[in-house]
Amino acid sequence: MEREVQRVRNAFLSGRSRPVSFRLQQLEALRRMVLEREKDILAAIASDLSKSELNAYSHEVITILGEIDLVLEKLPEWVTAEPVKKNLLTMLDEAYVQPEPLGVALIIGTWNYPFVLTIQPLIGAIAAGNAVILKPSELSENTAKILAKLLPQYLDRDLYVVINGGVEETTELLKQRFDHIFYTGSTTVGKIVMAAAAKHLTPVTLELGGKSPCYIDRDCDLDIACRRITWGKYMNCGQTCIAPDYVLCEPSLQNQIVQKIKETVKEFYGENVQESPDYERIINLRHFKRILSLLEGQKIAFGGKTDEATRYIAPTVLTDVDPETKVMQEEIFGPILPIVPVKNADEAIKFINEREKPLAIYVFSHNKKLIKQMIDSTSSGGVTVNDVIMHFMLSSLPFGGVGSSGMGAYHGKHSFDTFSHQRPYLLKSLKRESANKLRYPPNSQSKVDWGKFFLLKRFNKGKLSLLFLAFLGVVAAVLVRAGYY
Repeated sequence: MEREVQRVRNAFLSGRSRPVSFRLQQLEALRRMVLEREKDILAAIASDLSKSELNAYSHEVITILGEIDLVLEKLPEWVTAEPVKKNLLTMLDEAYVQPEPLGVALIIGTWNYPFVLTIQPLIGAIAAGNAVILKPSELSENTAKILAKLLPQYLDRDLYVVINGGVEETTELLKQRFDHIFYTGSTTVGKIVMAAAAKHLTPVTLELGGKSPCYIDRDCDLDIACRRITWGKYMNCGQTCIAPDYVLCEPSLQNQIVQKIKETVKEFYGENVQESPDYERIINLRHFKRILSLLEGQKIAFGGKTDEATRYIAPTVLTDVDPETKVMQEEIFGPILPIVPVKNADEAIKFINEREKPLAIYVFSHNKKLIKQMIDSTSSGGVTVNDVIMHFMLSSLPFGGVGSSGMGAYHGKHSFDTFSHQRPYLLKSLKRESANKLRYPPNSQSKVDWGKFFLLKRFNKGKLSLLFLAFLGVVAAVLVRAGYY
């Protein structure tokens, strides 16, 4: 493993990943791979998650194509040096910030959306000029295999390497030194990744999860709210990191919510959900049994049907859920929606704040004052009001967690920034040395006073201002040279 990482590092040190033209070429090749091998990619995703090819395309592939198109359009702008404001002492110098690649990045993918959540950070890493070792999740075995097969056919084989394997291989990878580690997965493994990275002082981006609450106010369109919640909760069989994990609402709304979700499930998936091509399965038997254990002792208001042989768990709603029970102690990551009654928005806010910061918070209400209160009084990775999940789809918004739900963010320009070092530059001339006597020993009160003036005054770029500043500079230089200071 060490040899492989060094090989990738040597490729990066050759400098060929840095030119913008090369980055664009690689992104074009990645786009070509998605288009030319779409059927193979969709078949792999479908096999891993019992997902229809239409769902695989809409959940994963379309996002990647949109991300690549955005980066191809914007990258020349993103890599451009950005001038910064100057003070009086540097008014004749050149000062700017230039993004530069970090080096060799390790991207550890996840299994629930095994294509998009692995390739989307890769796009940002390539755009920023890095070399990458990609480690897909072993749980989505077919997608991992197709990535290992296809990427070397389209991308530079020395700069972008796929390594497959399980816990042992990942553990060995984490022993190596990287310049950035990007991990998507559970909080438990996130802690392991961060501990390993700390040994090399490697920065990390952790895209984790948590229990994302959904507050339903009585002043809202309940039909629309339940329709959107049903879509977000049961998409991918509940295996979505930003799916609404549980509902908070007043007790009087519970039965209405159950009924409306029940009606929507029938509309979305038909009379027999188990036969619907739009309803997926749990990834493996271990997760299937873990989710079943969350139902123990619960009041099932709707759903609850399971089939171990096919890892099927029906869309399920629980009512009057005790916050101390197991289903409320861990991220569900399955098609179970608990409803926890609260008296009002204040109690909902208290409930949310007593727990770890979630990856997302959802609020359904017509009341703008209440919405503002919910947003201002809580903390989460992101917020969507009167919908769920959709903030993930907007590439201009940073996507990431806070606290135990993660650190760092990506998507669009935010991915480029995550994989870049914002390097500051100050370019000075070897001329005008007289003015520098203000900062050389021996010191004096006059020098301090002039220093305060030059360092603390701000100015704009107007011609008159520049002329005035130039005059002050000349005066200061003359005074210093004359020995008055």
